[in-house]
Amino acid sequence: MPTSEPRASAATPEQILSAATRLFSARGVGGTSLKDVADAVGIRKQSLLYHFPSKEELRQAVLEHLLARWNDVLPRLLMAATSGEDQFDAVLAETVEFFAADPDRARLLLRELLDRPDHVRALLPTHVRPWVEAVSRAIRKGIERGTTAPRVDPEAYVVALINLVLSTIATADCLTALADRRRLLAELARIAKASLLAPTAREDL
Repeated sequence: MPTSEPRASAATPEQILSAATRLFSARGVGGTSLKDVADAVGIRKQSLLYHFPSKEELRQAVLEHLLARWNDVLPRLLMAATSGEDQFDAVLAETVEFFAADPDRARLLLRELLDRPDHVRALLPTHVRPWVEAVSRAIRKGIERGTTAPRVDPEAYVVALINLVLSTIATADCLTALADRRRLLAELARIAKASLLAPTAREDL
């Protein structure tokens, strides 16, 4: 009589990571067991352990997988940040789209930032710093041209914007009781742009 093992072995690491991302973002790592993840994929726990020998290894793989996907977007962000006209709109649109396409990404990152700051901090130089530096250089050029408010602190502004995007998207499902997602994201963009632009460029915001 056939066992469930062929079905179990058919599960890919990608499927496991996807289910784990969804569950970790909703319940936290502490509130999610390996059996929960295995059940979500439709495999036995032992089959999951074949790919990820412990929950800690699965947690790290989930976070690194998310950041690797971010690195797929990174070249477009870097190009947008240095492309001149409308660069702010391009960078913000790419960043928002990455997280809005799967809000679990934003929820998971916020949980990890709060629960395991040391681990996340160690990943930032590779996965986040390159585009923060590129966008900061573009902001400095804007200050030199007079299109960006001279008192803007480029790196601090970009970090604050990351926080704004993450928190807005991570909590949007709850906050839509007050304003729908489209309005929330549109206002996020307006606030971010108004705080960046020089006074003469803000008239329509």
